[in-house]
Amino acid sequence: MDGLDDVLNGGLERGRVFLLEGSPGTGKTTIALQFLLAGVARGERCLYITLSETEDELRSSAKSHEWDLSDLPIFELVPPENLLDEEQQQSLLYSSDLELGETTRRIFEAFEDIDPERVVLDSLSEIRLLAQSSLRYRRQILALKHYFAKRNATVLMLDDLTTDVNDKTVHSVAHGVVRLEELAPEYGSERRRLRVIKYRGRRFRGGYHDFAIKLGGVRVFPRLVSAEHRRTFDRSAVGTGSAEFDALLGGGVERGSSVLILGPAGTGKSIMTLTFVAQAIQRGEKAAMFVFDEELGLLIERAKGLGLDLTAMIEKGDLTLEQIDAAEMTPGEFSERVRNCVQIHGARTVVIDSLNGYQAAMPGEHALVLHVHELLQYLNRQGATTFLTVAQHGLIGDMQTPVDVTYLADTVILLRYFEAFGRVRRAISIVKKRTGPHEDTIREYRIGSNGVALGPPLEGFQGVLRGVPTASDASSLMTDRPQ
Repeated sequence: MDGLDDVLNGGLERGRVFLLEGSPGTGKTTIALQFLLAGVARGERCLYITLSETEDELRSSAKSHEWDLSDLPIFELVPPENLLDEEQQQSLLYSSDLELGETTRRIFEAFEDIDPERVVLDSLSEIRLLAQSSLRYRRQILALKHYFAKRNATVLMLDDLTTDVNDKTVHSVAHGVVRLEELAPEYGSERRRLRVIKYRGRRFRGGYHDFAIKLGGVRVFPRLVSAEHRRTFDRSAVGTGSAEFDALLGGGVERGSSVLILGPAGTGKSIMTLTFVAQAIQRGEKAAMFVFDEELGLLIERAKGLGLDLTAMIEKGDLTLEQIDAAEMTPGEFSERVRNCVQIHGARTVVIDSLNGYQAAMPGEHALVLHVHELLQYLNRQGATTFLTVAQHGLIGDMQTPVDVTYLADTVILLRYFEAFGRVRRAISIVKKRTGPHEDTIREYRIGSNGVALGPPLEGFQGVLRGVPTASDASSLMTDRPQ
């Protein structure tokens, strides 16, 4: 698993004992089978020892992922019959003493028969129950560890945490510990994440990392660290295709910068991002657009009304257009998709429409700004120009933004409605630009069959951003024309 190997900084060290723990259903068995199947593919001897699941259940689980376990030995450890017979149970010795010793002996026998290089022991909960005390349990785990270490086997022990969650006995014994967690949001599918608790002698990728169980096994999405991704590129400005828009932006938008488009619903934020996408493709570049809020079919039809054929762009490989379901995708998986578009497909213009939908995909709103910060920094360092849209609450007057990320963006474009002479009009202004000077004027704009058209600065109006301005000269308003 490339993602998990990345988190572990190379994978599991040979000849060591590792612990994979998590509640039932978090994916421990799936990861364990992937670990052994990777060894089988490399020609290594592998062994799966199961104390909790039957061999039929394991093979059924593998079949759901279209895996073939014919070359993987599975040892199903069942209680010996004499220990299940009440007449044969000892009266002076606890039956757990006999069962624990018998279990350990049979594990060693199964190991001796195959002499594997990779071993999975599933699970420790049964051994913990048989031990009945922390001291006996620790001694038993140490005995298993020394036995496997002498034979240079890489061992992955599974623990479902069903007996005693607070028992950290194996943590101090194991060379590395990985914990799997499952979160249940109020709406949508479950979210899974993992964290490396310890790994002796190796610098691993800390923190939580999202993962998902899909057809073919577990896919881990390592947490994005923008500082690890740098490249050199030309930071020249690129135009928008409109002289008025370029003048408002002070010459255009610089490569490797981020642009935040703020405005209430219906002001044309998505259409404005389509204008930047079309210009990028006309320059011979590739673009990617991730849509949270709008159905793709409707977006494609709307773009046709502006003279943009998104379907043709997609078929030529110039545009990657993806519908993102916020209820079904974790932020880690979304970041992975964005990275693939930039690193594999070579996208140099990235649109996220909108940040409101991205916020809905977050397990906790407090982490949204950190996710956006890392994603924007990564895209900027890759030379990609990023456009984000945020829908503000309200239509006219004071607006409320659901999340304030204006300080993260390099350029902020503000869209507003205003009323003048009995008509609702739209105004655009640049309120921030880190990379150079820009106009401090407010311009009217319209959306028509040719896209977004800007008028001259609204010099004869005051209070446009409040929604109901006072006019001293109406000559700067755009004249009526067919849309």
